[in-house]
Amino acid sequence: NSYYTTPYEFVLYFWRNSMDNADQCTAIIWRITNAINKMDGAYYFCGKKLGIKENTLTLLYAMADNQPHTQKQLSDDWLIPKTTINTIVQELLQEELITLLPVEHSKEKNIRLTAKGQQYTDNVLKDIRQAEHLALDKTLQKFSPEFIDAFEYFADTLYKEFNQRILK
Repeated sequence: NSYYTTPYEFVLYFWRNSMDNADQCTAIIWRITNAINKMDGAYYFCGKKLGIKENTLTLLYAMADNQPHTQKQLSDDWLIPKTTINTIVQELLQEELITLLPVEHSKEKNIRLTAKGQQYTDNVLKDIRQAEHLALDKTLQKFSPEFIDAFEYFADTLYKEFNQRILK
């Protein structure tokens, strides 16, 4: 079939009918990894410019939903070592940006931003969120929102494959 209604259909046809699937797969993975690196680097440089360590920025970003989180949840969800989370929590407690609340039937404590912490986090994330929204708006003008589902699926699948084959 030489007629494709979407770029996706063309790529899919090309992918399925190519003789160099392994090379193409490697090239595509490289492009995805490079894009992820650019995103991670952008947040890293934003944190550096704002005078905030990368993992502290990540933790504040995670907590900006104003929901309670345990250290284990933050570690699991954001892939930050528990020891690093604990160090950041101690620093943020000293700055009175978070508070620890008991969790029923558990030794763990929920972490929540204080009012001061929420204000600080909102201020820190203001320009970051604005840049994210503008970038997403521009991307959605060019691509379908389905790219988000596809990217999440790929990330989850890759993580599972790594866990089964390497990280077991």
